[in-house]
Amino acid sequence: MADEYSLSDVLERMYQNQLGLEAALMELTLQAEKQGLTEVGENIRGSLWSIGENAGFIKQGLAKLRSKQL
Repeated sequence: MADEYSLSDVLERMYQNQLGLEAALMELTLQAEKQGLTEVGENIRGSLWSIGENAGFIKQGLAKLRSKQL
C-alpha cells in the first residue's frame, strides 16, 4: 500500500491540481477583464506568472524523484 502514496505520486497530483487551478484562474481573469476590471486582471496575471515559473521547477523535481525510484 505504501507504493500507492509515494512522494512522487503525491507531488504529481499536486502538480496536476496546480495546473487545473491555473487554468481556472485564467478563465476568471478573462471574465474580469471583459468586465473592465483591468487592474484585477493584471494582479491575477502576476500571480499566474509565478505559478507558471514554479511549475517548471516542480516538473523538474518530479523528474528527478522518478529517476531515483527506478
